[in-house]
Amino acid sequence: MKIVSVKELGQDAVAKLLKKKSFDELELSPRIRAANREIFGADYTAAELTRKITGDVRREGDAAVCRYTRLIDKVEVEPKDFLVTEEEFAAARAKADAKITDALKKAVDNVRRYHKEQKQNSWFTFRDKGAMLGQSLVPLERVGIYVPGGTAAYPSSVVMNAVPAAVAGVGEIIMCVPPKNGGINPYVLIAAELAGVNKIYKIGGAQAIAAMAFGTDTVPKVDKITGPGNIFVTLAKKEVYGHTDIDMLAGPSEILIIADESANIRYAAADMLSQAEHDTMATSILITTDEKAAQKIAAEAEAQLAKLPRREIAAAAIEQNGLIVVAENLDQAVLLANVAAPEHLEVLTKEPTALLPFIKNAGAIFLGEHSPEPLGDYLAGPSHVLPTGGTARYYSVLNVETFMKRVSVISYTKTALQSASDDIITLAETEGLLAHANAIKLRRE
Repeated sequence: MKIVSVKELGQDAVAKLLKKKSFDELELSPRIRAANREIFGADYTAAELTRKITGDVRREGDAAVCRYTRLIDKVEVEPKDFLVTEEEFAAARAKADAKITDALKKAVDNVRRYHKEQKQNSWFTFRDKGAMLGQSLVPLERVGIYVPGGTAAYPSSVVMNAVPAAVAGVGEIIMCVPPKNGGINPYVLIAAELAGVNKIYKIGGAQAIAAMAFGTDTVPKVDKITGPGNIFVTLAKKEVYGHTDIDMLAGPSEILIIADESANIRYAAADMLSQAEHDTMATSILITTDEKAAQKIAAEAEAQLAKLPRREIAAAAIEQNGLIVVAENLDQAVLLANVAAPEHLEVLTKEPTALLPFIKNAGAIFLGEHSPEPLGDYLAGPSHVLPTGGTARYYSVLNVETFMKRVSVISYTKTALQSASDDIITLAETEGLLAHANAIKLRRE
């Protein structure tokens, strides 16, 4: 893991290290490139391959979805096989461990209670002469949730996407999950049932995003697609935006930790690795004011890494994207954290809440050593679908409003319109839109 000093490199140079590449600049691993050459007979970039898949699904529908599922997921499939059946749900319930099911129920309850607090109501206000203005909050009719299923199964992602949608009052929630050996992890199915998902399709990757965006004979078109995925899923969401809405462009997972001399070395190292095990492209950064702590945390991470079942993935992530920065003080540490705008930001300092007012850019903030990132991933309550790749500068965490739209409401009486008519006519004529002006003048006659 690389250790750098702001004092030696300079603040601007370190800030440059912390800025993320755009999604189009992310490179595929040699393994994925080799697999693509074998499958497609060409060395496509991620963007080129995604564009090909989404275009084929738009033109051919289910036939293209089947073809890419066979090619990429190695599953022989027909459109009739996409939808998860009641028998599959029953089999999942039968084999499920009660302890895990109970934990999922607690997670669903916590997430539901948290997001109920977010829900806002429509509002209306009355002004002079009988004018009424307002805003109607309307849930979307149908949304599609994508849940990854390549290197691991993620029932928590089901909960964190579907529960806010259900709280918002979405009419129908459908979900796509890549099939593994032709099926879906039983806890993903149980989580979906608990969270209020209506239909689940055994489709993954860019073909799943395209199917939900454009609709096929089997998969209905949705109003919005949410949920994280690999680079192909992210680029597919970018490709279909405009045909449907999306939540955000979610890239590889990230954690950034601000630590001082009081930070627990073992906790800090463990929390860096908690994200590294997600993906070889995951990013783990720690900014500390203590040079000795930097060395100790790096050594401790190496020691803990050796014991992880997913150590090959975590080791690759730490080698490529692991970074410890030694800052001159906490003010500088916060400034650099705001430059990075991380998905997850932990504060392991003596007085963590003192830094909160100065942290502007982060998907979620975890204050203190007893609030580690996995708490947010699984149980605390806020959705763990967060902006990545520096987009926390302008994106919000997935929430109830993600699944709602705001509609303006305007109602004027004759008296109220007469009072406003001169100004409306003046502005319309200034813009040369005489038909606009005429629509008001007619009502004054």
